[in-house]
Amino acid sequence: MSAKRDSQAAARFARMLAAMGSEPRLNIVRLLLAAHPEGLVVGDIAAELGIANSTLSHHLDKLKNEGLVSVQREGTCLRCRVNATGLEELLGFLYAECCTRSKAVEPGRVVCCS
Repeated sequence: MSAKRDSQAAARFARMLAAMGSEPRLNIVRLLLAAHPEGLVVGDIAAELGIANSTLSHHLDKLKNEGLVSVQREGTCLRCRVNATGLEELLGFLYAECCTRSKAVEPGRVVCCS
């Protein structure tokens, strides 16, 4: 990968990480991952996480703007889904550095969850 493309990718992934850099937004992403691929309607996300609709809208906009979440209208509801491809790209970017080039982390430990 060229230095310019690597720099552009790093900037993109930094924005994605920044978008998930608050507890509510990280919880939204985790909840939508658990509901993948169907996603959840906004009211269900609000109820599950105890977030007011106006605040939730702000968080969803931030996640949507960085390509982490998609929002589609279904009648009178908005359905939110995690962008699994974007997250795979982000994790792949991090994985390539920590596990393949420097071996700072054993690859098998990355796929384990606590």
